Amino acid sequence: MEIKPAGSRPSMTPPADYFTGVVRQDPLMEPPAPARVKATSVTFEPGARTAWHTHPLGQTLIVTFGKGLAQSWGGEIREIRAGDTVWFSPGEKHWHGAGPDTAMTHIAIHEALDGKHVDWMEKVSDAQYSGEA
Repeated sequence: MEIKPAGSRPSMTPPADYFTGVVRQDPLMEPPAPARVKATSVTFEPGARTAWHTHPLGQTLIVTFGKGLAQSWGGEIREIRAGDTVWFSPGEKHWHGAGPDTAMTHIAIHEALDGKHVDWMEKVSDAQYSGEA
């Protein structure tokens, strides 16, 4: 058994290449191999969001605070709220983040395939974020 005390791992600012706006990541779990699952608490300030991306084995989001937005490529922008659970299928191109006026925190859970958790793509434009593109 291994216990990671609350606050024992530092918060991180993710790379600006993959996010727009103010975002904080707090690692929750990343057990050693052969385990493949990783979980991170991600807090987005209003207007902040991920770039378009996919996950080789899919991704689950559990919204724990606030209200945000999520969209799959070619689909409509959907509102997500505290208490919601979101599933993105393997290879499904998507983005997620806070709403324009409200912060949002979610737990992101995904598994690695051959050591890779995510494939990052282009940033979500302001027009795409606002639903105008």
